[in-house]
Amino acid sequence: MNNLDKQYQALLQDILDNGVEKKDRTGTGTISVFGRQIRHKMSEGFPLLTTKKMAWKTMVTELLWFLRGDTNIKYLVDNNCHIWDGDAYKNYAAKTSMDADGQYTKEKFINKIKTDNEFAKKWGELGPVYGKQWRSWKGKLVDKSKEFDAHTAWVPEQIDQIANLINELKTNPDSRRLMVSAWNVGELDQMVLPPCHFSWQCYSHEKDGKRYLSLAWNQRSVDTFLGLPFNIASYGLLLEIIAKEVNMIPDELIGNLGDVHLYSDHIDQAKEQIGRTPYELPKLVIEHSSLEPVELVYKLENYQSHPTIKAPLSN
Repeated sequence: MNNLDKQYQALLQDILDNGVEKKDRTGTGTISVFGRQIRHKMSEGFPLLTTKKMAWKTMVTELLWFLRGDTNIKYLVDNNCHIWDGDAYKNYAAKTSMDADGQYTKEKFINKIKTDNEFAKKWGELGPVYGKQWRSWKGKLVDKSKEFDAHTAWVPEQIDQIANLINELKTNPDSRRLMVSAWNVGELDQMVLPPCHFSWQCYSHEKDGKRYLSLAWNQRSVDTFLGLPFNIASYGLLLEIIAKEVNMIPDELIGNLGDVHLYSDHIDQAKEQIGRTPYELPKLVIEHSSLEPVELVYKLENYQSHPTIKAPLSN
């Protein structure tokens, strides 16, 4: 039975029934509730919603981008993933002025990212967002003088939270400190957008001689119609990847959700999705995965869904 789609549809209905109107950063307007949760047993199927067709490959590309420690949209654009285009273009438009030729349109901007490495290096950069914090959090200053052949070379320690997590799961799986955070208060002002899903925690337990792994993520701001389905599937995939890396069985996926909202131009779409009957969840088979270098070979089996429901993205 597909309980995930039903939970998601119930959450949409909850917002419609109980949401209050709130202004937001984008100027679109929302109806919002606070403090909700999604729970899914991975044994019931991979958590990819079936009540609308999901852009699966786009979601996979974004997660691999996070795990690479990348913060530039060029990798995304080169792999036909465009969910961060608007944030990068908004940053570019805010920092450039109209000249004789005028600013690039968004379409020309993205083409320039594809074809001009120097332009991409400057304008494709989003600041120290998710990947930077996951793979190279800036720690305390350490003396690297011997490595740099210098008298003094005090540089920030780069903390790889993913590598630390994997090591801890392998050596101390019952730890209560199996956490990764993207909410670096000292660097929020350098990011084009502060993290919406800002931290996650793993939990491992043994039963009948087998080790199981669960994951709970925390999200301050939830674009429930467009963003949340991506978040659910992305963290489900992350759980699968980590479980394979440490030879554990994926168990429970939990989303702890803060400001859970529907944008005012997503209301009709939400009502349409609520009225659809879910299909059975698909199965994910990971044939090969690696975190160093980041690689993933997989099969998504038996994914059946209702058609896409289009809705505008608010940046």
